[in-house]
Amino acid sequence: MRLTLKVWRQPNSEVAGEMRTYDLDDVSEDMSFLEMLDVLNEQLNANDEEPVAFDSDCREGICGMCGIMINGQAHGPEQTTACQLHMRSFKDGDTITVEPWRADAFPVLKDLCVDRGAFDRIIQAGGYISVNTGSAPDAHATPVPKENADRAFDAATCISCGACVAACPNASASLFLGAKITHLGELPQGQPERHSRVLGMVAQHDHEGFGHCTNIGECSAACPKEIPLDVISQLNKDLRKALRSG
Repeated sequence: MRLTLKVWRQPNSEVAGEMRTYDLDDVSEDMSFLEMLDVLNEQLNANDEEPVAFDSDCREGICGMCGIMINGQAHGPEQTTACQLHMRSFKDGDTITVEPWRADAFPVLKDLCVDRGAFDRIIQAGGYISVNTGSAPDAHATPVPKENADRAFDAATCISCGACVAACPNASASLFLGAKITHLGELPQGQPERHSRVLGMVAQHDHEGFGHCTNIGECSAACPKEIPLDVISQLNKDLRKALRSG
């Protein structure tokens, strides 16, 4: 395939960025999107140009590092991670626009790389269990109803990639936050700190500059792990109970 790429280039967070256009020939439809960017960078290196900086790690759809906007969609036209998006999703002659996540809480570091440290600080504000649970118990020692276990597991699949934030018109991280709250809230070990957890994490979410949820649903539609929208309902229920408890 022959492609035209319009890529956001920004040297650092202190300098304004701009879109630059590159042409690529002989792109295989079996390449992943990141492999295609690798080919672009090989071409740029050969021409003594600065390669495009982008985040990646596992390249298996597990770690959530590869967060980019592709033609205005978080991770691109398929509901998957950018590293698992293949070039067969595009056509010969296509023009593809590639940008970093769009959110004030995710400042651009360089080119397509953004600082997602805000997510780490939200977790530090309460997304953990600090009570002493002792050594690993037998599997049947703490019974957990299957419905609760399944829901906790589904919420725990969140990989903190930030697609929900990038897709939301309000740049809200409520889906991420709801997934973390629901994951721990469904387990017995998560109950002692349930109220303090939601209060701390919501306060940090707002402090970081994320927007408020207005239930548009773009977050869940873009989530590569298909986190359901109802985790936000669970977040709101826990928050109301925590506020009432004083």
